[in-house]
Amino acid sequence: MGNPDSASNMSSDVSDSFDDLSDLDEDYVVPAKTTKRKKTAPAMSVPPKRQRRKAALRATPSSPNRSISSPPDTAQQEQSPQGTPRQTSPQPGTRVANRGNRLISAKDVFEAVISGKTALVTVVDEWLDAYKQSHETGMLILVNFIVQSCGCKGVISREMLDSMPNANIIATLTKQFDLNEVTYPLSKPGPSLKRFKAGLCEFARVLVHSCRCSLIYDGYLFPFVLSLLTGLTDSQVRAFRHTSTLLALKLISGMVEVAVMVSFQLHTISRRYDLEKGKEAHEQDSERLEELQATISQLQENKEEMSSMINTTFRGIFVHRYRDQMMEVRAMCMEELGVWVKTNPEYFLTDCYIKYLGWMLNDKQSLVRLQCVRSLQALYQEEEFIGRLELFTSRFKERMVSMVLDKDQEVAVEIVKLLLLIDQGMEEGLGEEECGLIYSLVYASHRSLASAAGLFLYKRLQSAIDNENERGMNLDFFQILISFYLQSKFHDHATYLVDSLWDVASSELKDWERMTILLQQETCLLDQEEGALLELMFCVIRQAVEATPPVGRVPAKKGLNVKEKKIQEQDKRRVTTHFIPLLPQLLTKYSADAGKVKLLLQAPLYFNLEIYCSVQGMEKHLDQLLSQLCEIVAKHTDAAVLGACGRLFSALCSDHYTFSSRSRMAFSQLVDNLTDCFSAYLSDLLQGTTDDDVYSAAMALKRIAALNSAKDLTAWRLFDSCMDLLKSRLESRELDEELFVSALRCSAFHLMWAKANAHDSAPTEEELKLLKNEVLSLCHICQTCLCLGEAEIRDEAFKLLCDLLLLYSTNSIRSEPALRSLYLLPSDAMRAELAAYLLDYVFSDSDSVGVEDEHEEIALLQKQRLHLAGYCKLVIYGVLDLTAATDVFKHYHKYFRDFGDIIRDTIIKTKAVSPVLSAKTLCLCLQQLFSEMLMEDVSRQDISKIRDLAKRLALTFGTDLERARTPLLALHKGGIGFAFRAVQQEAEEQFPNVAFLEILSEFSLKLPQQERTQLAAFLKSKCPHAALSWQPVRVYQLSLEGRVSARRKLELEERREAATPGTTPVTKRKKTSAQGSVSSTVKKSWLDSSSIHSGLSTPAFTSTARKHPSTMLADPREDVILESDVGSGLSGTKSEDEFSSGSQMRKVRPTRRQHSSLRVQGSTLTPQELNNHLTLLSLIEDDPAEQEIDEYESDSSYTLPSTRHSTSVIDELFD
Repeated sequence: MGNPDSASNMSSDVSDSFDDLSDLDEDYVVPAKTTKRKKTAPAMSVPPKRQRRKAALRATPSSPNRSISSPPDTAQQEQSPQGTPRQTSPQPGTRVANRGNRLISAKDVFEAVISGKTALVTVVDEWLDAYKQSHETGMLILVNFIVQSCGCKGVISREMLDSMPNANIIATLTKQFDLNEVTYPLSKPGPSLKRFKAGLCEFARVLVHSCRCSLIYDGYLFPFVLSLLTGLTDSQVRAFRHTSTLLALKLISGMVEVAVMVSFQLHTISRRYDLEKGKEAHEQDSERLEELQATISQLQENKEEMSSMINTTFRGIFVHRYRDQMMEVRAMCMEELGVWVKTNPEYFLTDCYIKYLGWMLNDKQSLVRLQCVRSLQALYQEEEFIGRLELFTSRFKERMVSMVLDKDQEVAVEIVKLLLLIDQGMEEGLGEEECGLIYSLVYASHRSLASAAGLFLYKRLQSAIDNENERGMNLDFFQILISFYLQSKFHDHATYLVDSLWDVASSELKDWERMTILLQQETCLLDQEEGALLELMFCVIRQAVEATPPVGRVPAKKGLNVKEKKIQEQDKRRVTTHFIPLLPQLLTKYSADAGKVKLLLQAPLYFNLEIYCSVQGMEKHLDQLLSQLCEIVAKHTDAAVLGACGRLFSALCSDHYTFSSRSRMAFSQLVDNLTDCFSAYLSDLLQGTTDDDVYSAAMALKRIAALNSAKDLTAWRLFDSCMDLLKSRLESRELDEELFVSALRCSAFHLMWAKANAHDSAPTEEELKLLKNEVLSLCHICQTCLCLGEAEIRDEAFKLLCDLLLLYSTNSIRSEPALRSLYLLPSDAMRAELAAYLLDYVFSDSDSVGVEDEHEEIALLQKQRLHLAGYCKLVIYGVLDLTAATDVFKHYHKYFRDFGDIIRDTIIKTKAVSPVLSAKTLCLCLQQLFSEMLMEDVSRQDISKIRDLAKRLALTFGTDLERARTPLLALHKGGIGFAFRAVQQEAEEQFPNVAFLEILSEFSLKLPQQERTQLAAFLKSKCPHAALSWQPVRVYQLSLEGRVSARRKLELEERREAATPGTTPVTKRKKTSAQGSVSSTVKKSWLDSSSIHSGLSTPAFTSTARKHPSTMLADPREDVILESDVGSGLSGTKSEDEFSSGSQMRKVRPTRRQHSSLRVQGSTLTPQELNNHLTLLSLIEDDPAEQEIDEYESDSSYTLPSTRHSTSVIDELFD
């Protein structure tokens, strides 16, 4: 039998590591005991620390003959001041509790937690029964459950628990842990992870809740469990550290709730005591006062003990794990800290605790930053917390504002919401400069981020509006919105601003009455403000009717539900009924302004035009609109306005409406007047006339071409007149751009409408023959125009030629056997001219050299992208051979910023047509570049740029290695054959292309192992025995051995050979001179015997045949490692943003040749860098000083809604 003194000593021994600490910021680690636990030891007569804990402490062991089937009465144990005999513990795997027919064990607890099908309250109750019967046995079940939850197959025995300190137990478990098992319950993917994590957290919560009244203060259960978890969190084994940290944090969360409950009870009892104490002396109940005083003392002691355990565990676990190497552990710490602060603000809402949330805003992992932001959102939502967060806000506000440009879009969205809470809750809020950074996000391409910024902008606009007058409030809203839109620098993106505000301000934006009031008042808005309002109004109409986000923004959900469709129909009808009477008035008011007229003419395309004939009194508004359209066509010459008129006429003349006959009559009268005007000047134009006649005829023909783009005008037979005009102007070289381009468009539109009519009708053979001759004659004229010096004529001819070749291609005619005679195949000369145009005017920097205006530069780039897409469509749809795409693919790396998306889509679509032929085309592209490099001077030869291109092309094969197996095998075999194509030279110079193997090695990572072995054998069959020691061959062989950096491995071997005494390093291959007849022979050989045969010769480079070499500035961010290849040391390609920042020129400086060849490989770690890396992998607790996480440099990842990288725009270009 034990005595109270020994029990008290044992209690003190168990809780040694949970004494109070004075400094919150000091790192603290719970010391591991090195002495064995005491079973029974006589102690000096010391009064017990707390009388109610005696029964919870371990007493002297009982007789080994005592049976476990008859456990002692727990109530009698609690009443005995001398303790009770200890029960004999069974083996760890046996069941220990018996409640009827239900038994409990560590395995049962684990299965209940991981399955999620068992009520954990029942499981915890059964375990508590076992713990009350025998503390050691219950503790053994609990610790084995913790070990099993970590994924460890080891088991803690009774002897280990009694005789070994925690440090030795953990060391033993570490040895028993299967280190080859990379997964553990908290790391397994799929629903099992979510289910187990939720179950483990619920188990911790229920355990604390069930023990909140008694066992949590027994001085043994929770101190021992937290001490064990503290030791596990220091383990080098990730599974131990991850699982124990989660469990410990959840236990602290439960203890914080208990501490709040105790504080509330203490406050309540204290009020009762004060109330009783305040009574008169004769009314006081002394016994009740004594009971209340005892209860207060007990609750104060409980509160102090809870604070001590929470504080000690915070220092022993959180202070070290918040900077753990695992981002999941750091994120858990930030999540639970937010819960603690919100649950018990009296204790945790201080700078010494919430500072961790501010520090971890600089974490390098987005998951941790996101969790910090969400925890802060929960704090700033509480009004009573705002005053106590002022110091934190002033310290970290700058960092929070900068995070709106975070690379992770989800973090940026949440930080904008957090800043809105700060702006609304704090007295100072955010400054104008800080708000301006958030305002610009309404134009971001990421819709969630733009919507969050729209909410922020809307709240700021509301704060500046007088809310007393609703009518005046809406007018003020539009005026402030117009002012904001004009002050921003993105005037061409009103549709993105409207979409950003749509979720929160759709009711205000759809106030058509207020809009038209502002437009009809003469003195209300300035001219620029009226234009901005018209643009916003048109965008609101489009958004309300179509209910789709603008180009580049992905909708939050696909499709509309029934309620949203009903709202869409109602909005469309409201728009139509409101604007039909007002549209003629607005057109009359703004008839002289081309920009405003264009916007007004686009609005009827979103109307429900049936109302013109279904609602009485609307026909007069139709007549007014048709009259206005004819006047606008006669008055304006702007292409955008004329195009809008043509599209509106086409909609009004549709056969779906009963009023279409009236629209056709007005349209026919308009076209008759224009054709009469053009015919009047035609004879004079063919003979040569004054400039006035040319201008009048050009304007008439321009109007006809604009209308012809939307409406069929073949009945007016203008093709012959336009062709005569084009031929005469080409012969006389009097090339007026306005007149010539209009004539080209009229002729091309005539042939396009003729093709459509032939598809719908049954033309005779004579008609088809005549149409074929007309197509050939116009294509010949367009081909001739490609060499002209007039840029507008040349560009229009290229665009129309691509459209005609595609429209009359074999794929377009295949569905109609009767139209096969119309099939048009481009000649070799035409193909050469098309390819030369790309090289001269698309893949050329000369056109943009003299462009200084940003808008002109954007317009030029858009035109180049349109022309490149037109050429790529010819390749994709089989009009041009696939080999013609080499002129495009070879510029994939250099012009990745401007045309990378188009070229990548072209490669993907060609793979869908023929994967093997597409892979051979990529190889041919690299072969052409390599042969061109050999033709240069030796000092200027640099293979690094070709290798960079090969890296980008290798990424287009995707991650499905099984699908890319055959194409890659064909690519490698073609490359090996090209590398060992011999010429009449001696020794190594007999194979000048052998260095091509280094380029080919960039595609080895995508090969499965079986193909690697096959290619290694194929290489030996093609390679002479003496060539196996050459560096390019060794590099390629090493690339086939595995996912390692071939050149890096080769460099290490060469260094090892050089450091070995008595060995001589292999001499490097000499560069082959590209001068004289040898170069010509090499070029002719690979062209004639290429793996891809084509009757099309390589097009002449025309003006790009001789270009001065350009220099390329070194990009300081050049060495970027692919995430998937971090462990292999293989240097990866740069991201799109990184490529966009560097200068993209064709050649490199000769002095950078050796440097560039080394930079494309992996970099060598210096001893200092290696030491830093190992330090990062080590336990952070080894560092006694608190260090903040390295500040994360947030980079702007939001992009403006540019059409450059928009998938939908690419689809429009290719469709």
